[in-house]
Amino acid sequence: MSIFVDETTTVIVQGLTGSQGRFHGLRNRAYGTRVVGGVTPGKGGTDVEGIPVFNSVKEAVETTGATASFIAVPPRFASAAILEAAEGGIEFIVCITEGIPAQDEALTYNRLVHEHPGVRLLGPNCPGIISPGKCNIGITSGDIALAGGPVGIVSRSGTLTYQALYELSQKGVGQTTCVGIGGDPVPGTNFIDCLEAFQADPETRAVMMIGEIGGSEEERAAEWIAKNMDKPVVAYVAGVTAPPGRKMGHAGAIISGSKGTAQAKMAALAEAGVRVCQNPTEAGEAMVEIVRAL
Repeated sequence: MSIFVDETTTVIVQGLTGSQGRFHGLRNRAYGTRVVGGVTPGKGGTDVEGIPVFNSVKEAVETTGATASFIAVPPRFASAAILEAAEGGIEFIVCITEGIPAQDEALTYNRLVHEHPGVRLLGPNCPGIISPGKCNIGITSGDIALAGGPVGIVSRSGTLTYQALYELSQKGVGQTTCVGIGGDPVPGTNFIDCLEAFQADPETRAVMMIGEIGGSEEERAAEWIAKNMDKPVVAYVAGVTAPPGRKMGHAGAIISGSKGTAQAKMAALAEAGVRVCQNPTEAGEAMVEIVRAL
């Protein structure tokens, strides 16, 4: 099994006629994802290499029956695009857009929670989600993923998401689903959401979690793991050498005073029974050991 998406997921790309939407939307389709339409206001009736383009999400959903949306639009349009997807009947939204103001993210997230409680947002500023061999929504290369499980991956970091996939695939360890939740201050989907889904998925037998400095999401995840998770978890937290007060990578990766440090996160995870590693390669090797012992 997989979490959030599978081979039945049907996808529209908001911004399909733009350079990023076109490039990644076509790559997702080439992977085997059921990309059934695109949305660009004013360009309805056209197509992108056979993928029909609609003027609105509502029209696209009514015509194609799409259940998921991949948003690849500039920051100034992203919040409106997310809300249009939810209002148009989309159940799962992946937004890769970087640079959305934190206030806009917070307002959009709160509107989703209160007005569209059945809609899940992944991102923004995330690489997306891939269930190897079934569905790929976002910018992750399908070449580095390996189908067949049994490992679920959840990561705040984009590049380390790719490294985790590659490390495991090179060692012959497949993945059920890899979720890049993004590193912005207000993520639509957090660690606990993914850990809960992996815990409930019978084919996911171990989980790799990649965190980074800033915020308290890793500490919250550690508390949840200690109380609710019986599957082995391997973790790596990026940013051990990051100086306080300096933004590293994305908006959420900043240490404020004594909070948000990699050391504090690693300690909390270790106390929860997680196997904490010092670098991504070590995390991959630790996961191989665990999988072989399952």
